[in-house]
Amino acid sequence: MRFVNWAGNQAVVPAEVRTPASAGEVAQAVRDGAKAGRSVRMVGTGHSFTGVALTDGLLLRPNALTGILAYGGDWVRVAAGTPLHVLNEELDRRGLALANMGDVTAQTVAGAIQTGTHGTGRDVGGLADQVIELELVLADGSITSVRDGDLFDAARVGLGALGVLTSVTFRVEPSFLLRSSRDPMSFSGILDDLDTLTAENEHLDFFWLPHTDTCLVKRNNRSPGPAAPPSAIKRWLDNVFLENTLFGVACAAGARFPGAIPWLNEVSARLLSPSVSVDTSYKIFTSVREVRFLEMEYAIPREHLGQALRETRDLVERAGWRIGFPIEVRVTPPSDAWLSTAHGRESAYVACHVYRSTPNPEYFAGVEEIMMRLGGRPHWGKLHNRDAASLATAYPRFADFAKLRAELDPDRIFGNAYLDVVLP
Repeated sequence: MRFVNWAGNQAVVPAEVRTPASAGEVAQAVRDGAKAGRSVRMVGTGHSFTGVALTDGLLLRPNALTGILAYGGDWVRVAAGTPLHVLNEELDRRGLALANMGDVTAQTVAGAIQTGTHGTGRDVGGLADQVIELELVLADGSITSVRDGDLFDAARVGLGALGVLTSVTFRVEPSFLLRSSRDPMSFSGILDDLDTLTAENEHLDFFWLPHTDTCLVKRNNRSPGPAAPPSAIKRWLDNVFLENTLFGVACAAGARFPGAIPWLNEVSARLLSPSVSVDTSYKIFTSVREVRFLEMEYAIPREHLGQALRETRDLVERAGWRIGFPIEVRVTPPSDAWLSTAHGRESAYVACHVYRSTPNPEYFAGVEEIMMRLGGRPHWGKLHNRDAASLATAYPRFADFAKLRAELDPDRIFGNAYLDVVLP
């Protein structure tokens, strides 16, 4: 069976595929893989742009490791292969919610945690920062649960290098409403108000349209209600037609006629208009993403965000590239997970995208140089050009992670080509 990721830029034909339905079956697969001299990896739904989850050895599919396993007033234990959209719906049915999350819901719980999916938040970090317990299968085939200590802090964003996650326990809270306001702002206005926007909003997310002076700013804050969701027609118009169907047509046109991209972006900028809605939190946090793209994303110290955006804008114009996809910006508080891109510092994320059929490695490399100079760390599931020697300078606990990995998996049962590059 050939596995291909969502973006279509990563593929592998494993020697064997299994679909375990329990931690015990995962443990048996790990023991069998070790005996056969095969690496073992659990793949999710393929929403990583890197080969982080791939193996040509024994590939585990998570389809049977799904569902809520147990829950209490402020916690929920969920099987590692559960898609995030299923988790959201099941939590909501129980009157519960995650405090923060990313905008893609097709990912599995394990895949999102292991690659550091983060969302945006002033006070609450990404998914890994809401984890209170992990169950995982180690390289010797044993099953362990951790709630604290070095393994817990290392494995929350573990890249699958320390073990195979089989269940995750999250901290949750009662369901809540978010008030979402979406407003066009000028690029210069954003730069002038960055500190205020970050301080005054629980969840700030904005998109800059290259070749224009226009940004779409999303401010999401808790609301006492009442709920005022968009109508079914409005939701379809914004989430399906404008942001996917029409945007997909514009991307296809830009791929065929690159010189038209600045004009297309200007037209898109003029179509932006203010809107406000109040809805269940996960419906505000999440988005529909149907247009296939490639992505690079960097986390930088938050105080460098203005400089990073100015330099990126100047680079795009100086290089003469035609960039049709918006550049997305988000923020998070510090994290104590060792390989979290927000480890130990308030962070801002700058995400660059290109239409899948028109890759632009020079664009990604040029922006990457800016982000590296500003102390940036690449998202583990998105495209970058860093290796272990380079990454060791970016993470204070990188050597500790490598040491723990050597102790737990000396034979690299959980290794693959991607980890061979990014870890020692």
